[in-house]
Amino acid sequence: VQLVESGGGLVQAGGSLRLSCAASGRTFSRQVMGWFRQAPGKEREFVAAISWSADITSYTDSVRGRFTISRDNAKNTMYLQMNSLKPEDTAVYYCAAPNTYYSSIYTRERQYEYWGQGTLVTVSS
Repeated sequence: VQLVESGGGLVQAGGSLRLSCAASGRTFSRQVMGWFRQAPGKEREFVAAISWSADITSYTDSVRGRFTISRDNAKNTMYLQMNSLKPEDTAVYYCAAPNTYYSSIYTRERQYEYWGQGTLVTVSS
């Protein structure tokens, strides 16, 4: 599985961005997918995850109500719509996939096997 993120950039506080994660292979539709982020000087943290069937989502408290995770299994693509961005959202955002199929939602970094290269989101105040 190869994952490629896109959509990062520089945005003012209060603005919006939509990240995309394009996945290779034929297993995307059977896998939970997740978004993580790593801010400068901090450890990578969970942001959001979505079930393989897209009917279950999970968010970290700091983004709930502002970010929306979604997926299009026909396009092998996952998205993260980020609204009302804050300077503390500044980070490199990574998409990730586990090495399991038809599983429940994963929120821990060690549960994910495959990672993209990351896309930088910078929110100015």
